[in-house]
Amino acid sequence: IQLPYPEADAKNLFVRDSKRRDYYLITVRGDKRVDLKQFRQQNQTRSLSFASAEELGELLGLIPGAVTPLGLLNDWDRRVSFYLDAQKIGVHPNDNTATLWLQVEDLLRLIRAHGNPVHVVPI
Repeated sequence: IQLPYPEADAKNLFVRDSKRRDYYLITVRGDKRVDLKQFRQQNQTRSLSFASAEELGELLGLIPGAVTPLGLLNDWDRRVSFYLDAQKIGVHPNDNTATLWLQVEDLLRLIRAHGNPVHVVPI
């Protein structure tokens, strides 16, 4: 199946700091590489590493391979900060068998209304 917006394919990284206090969902275009050390320096975080599958399930209600910004709507305690570097984005609707294409402002409006911290930054 040919995707209508291949340039809007997203890569989602669910990471945590070294003390497991702060969690971050970093979303970039699928062809971008994310340097976690550089991200840490730019955003003044502690050392970062990938969160476990258990943490992903507990905080976002997701499984590995199905990470999406829409999972933030499952973060009732709003523990996860969202970092985005994109204009139009294709995201999974909390299941990796489908993709939704959204304008970034629509996605951000939804996540902000839920109460998670949102940061739009160059990554």
